[in-house]
Amino acid sequence: MASEEAAAKANAHMAETDAPTIFDKIISKEIKANIIYEDDEALAFRDISPQAPVHFLVIPKNRSGLTRLSKATEAHKPLLGHLMWVAQHVAMKENLGDGFRVTVNDGPNGSQSVYHLHLHVMGGRQMGWPPG
Repeated sequence: MASEEAAAKANAHMAETDAPTIFDKIISKEIKANIIYEDDEALAFRDISPQAPVHFLVIPKNRSGLTRLSKATEAHKPLLGHLMWVAQHVAMKENLGDGFRVTVNDGPNGSQSVYHLHLHVMGGRQMGWPPG
């Protein structure tokens, strides 16, 4: 438990830096990913550790200070709306018309592991509640 807390604090510290994240490296094509959607503002790719039959991430191509959802400002509203649109657009292409879940983990207590805002989109099975 103590090592998990230490890791969470280390990750939270990284949130405050401008160091490239693994997602920045996917955007720049330094790291390969199974990309399923891309436009000028967003990228969607399959999660490497899926938690549902369909599990993909939607990320902004330019972080613009969005390391966490709690860092969003009014200026981010158009981008946040676009990310949600991409999530549903790709979900429909992935045959998730019966329903899907969109999750944003924020900060150490929210289990955020990469400090580059990202939406998890999961579906293809009945989602349980409560989720955590």
